[in-house]
Amino acid sequence: IAFGSCSHQDKPQPIWSEVLKSNPDLFIFLGDNIYGDSDDPAVLQSKYEQLGAKPGLQQLLKQTPVIATWDDHDFGRNDAGAEYEMKESSRQIMLDFFNEPMDSARRTRPDGLYTSYLYGVPDRQVQVILLDLRWNRDALVELSDPDLRRQREQENRGPYEANLAANADILGEAQWAWLEQQLKIDADVRIIGSSIQLLAEFTGWESWANFPMSRQRFFDLLAAYQREPIAIISGDVHWAELSEINDTANAWPLVELTSSGLTEEWKAISPNRHRVGEAFAEANFGLIEIDWSAEIPILSLKIVDDSGNELIDRELSF
Repeated sequence: IAFGSCSHQDKPQPIWSEVLKSNPDLFIFLGDNIYGDSDDPAVLQSKYEQLGAKPGLQQLLKQTPVIATWDDHDFGRNDAGAEYEMKESSRQIMLDFFNEPMDSARRTRPDGLYTSYLYGVPDRQVQVILLDLRWNRDALVELSDPDLRRQREQENRGPYEANLAANADILGEAQWAWLEQQLKIDADVRIIGSSIQLLAEFTGWESWANFPMSRQRFFDLLAAYQREPIAIISGDVHWAELSEINDTANAWPLVELTSSGLTEEWKAISPNRHRVGEAFAEANFGLIEIDWSAEIPILSLKIVDDSGNELIDRELSF
């Protein structure tokens, strides 16, 4: 299963040749699939057309199932959430591009385009859960003190504060209830797609840490229902890294592989105390290989650059 995020339609995309060489059974777009950044649906449509004209992506779409969720730039506005007025038109344009059936619930849900898929055969089933972290997300809280903002910049950290309001949320209650039901579905491996990082501690950039009660609620759901290997995959930050938390309530490790971006690179990498090894700010995609030979499936988590080099290679056996 290959995945990636942050593909700028104006830039060359040599990464697709390496994705195709990996011959994935599935490719997952995790958001910022274009850099739309416009309230004008015609602008978003034209940028998707630019993306769709990339020869490597055209070949991938011909030979590999492709599924997708979104982040802010393809939602339509940088760092936007529930307040964004054009989200309905953005939703239909994105789903049209990825050939979502016209009768799909993703097109009409009043609370976002989250979805799930079940692949494989009995005893070798993989569930992929794709969250919508934009449609219902409450407002970000900006840091007002200019001196603290400058200090944050020197630490490669961003301008936001944690939203500690009692009702501050990312998913919305309907999506939370749906997610709980998804975690009850029989599967041998689960992959949860989050467009922004989950495990990284607070950095001041967009992440689940800006909504600490939502982040803890997610952890509590996993602690209650996890009976199988779960890998969290994310994008957004324009670098790649592996994060792990091992002192969990249910003894399963929390593991997150971040792949970003397919074209975008951000050299000012933020601190992350849960990072395992190095982070890499160069064009990349993620790859998960599942080995079914053990009683509990073994996961191989990789980050591959656009020259085919494996920047991260971590095997997880349980």
